[in-house]
Amino acid sequence: MPTVLVTGATRGIGAAIAAALSTRGARVIRHGSKSVDGALGADLADPGAPQQLWHDALELAGGPIDILINNAGRFEANPIEGSDIGWLDNWEDTLRINLTAAAQLSRFAIRHWQRQAIPGRIIHVASRAAYRGDSPAHWHYAAAKAGMIGLHKTIARAYAAEHILSFAITPGFTDTAMADDYLASRGGPALLADIPLGRVATPLEIAAIAVFCALDAPPSMTGAVIDANGASYVR
Repeated sequence: MPTVLVTGATRGIGAAIAAALSTRGARVIRHGSKSVDGALGADLADPGAPQQLWHDALELAGGPIDILINNAGRFEANPIEGSDIGWLDNWEDTLRINLTAAAQLSRFAIRHWQRQAIPGRIIHVASRAAYRGDSPAHWHYAAAKAGMIGLHKTIARAYAAEHILSFAITPGFTDTAMADDYLASRGGPALLADIPLGRVATPLEIAAIAVFCALDAPPSMTGAVIDANGASYVR
């Protein structure tokens, strides 16, 4: 029974991933920005939070953590018309939560597996924005998710020989509260015309991909990026 740390697991995609993994028999350690519903609390905007989260997760696990799922994210508009300091603060907070914290946790996980000479897997929940870009008010989000894809590919190439594997998922719009606000701001139903499938993804769909990567994907798939955007962007 593998032990899995899932960040951002108290709602949306993360909650769906945690539930699906539990159904498959995995032991799931959930993270949220606050300690609620049995989740470890850590505000990933704090530079010291990822290290404390990893320490707390290891203590709770009482043994190895086998899989890390970097799902926590922040998605807030940051229009260029804002104040200089406000724009920069929003940029840095978004990159810290969406990219830097994921990199820190990935580093802790890889060093953990190396020290014990055991295999491990990391699944990064990125975004279609990594390839397609995003709105004029979301430079920071697109940049962070593009960075996550670069991080993922580097990890996959660097550590495959040690049986440390990396997978990435790039959802388009997904039916979460975070996406609902954005859909409303961009015209709601009119935005769906850009999605050939005619609807946004569901958290359960993204969770199914994450569970496959965590438990079922063959090792030769390390380095793969799996799109889930209703054919709104195809590479």
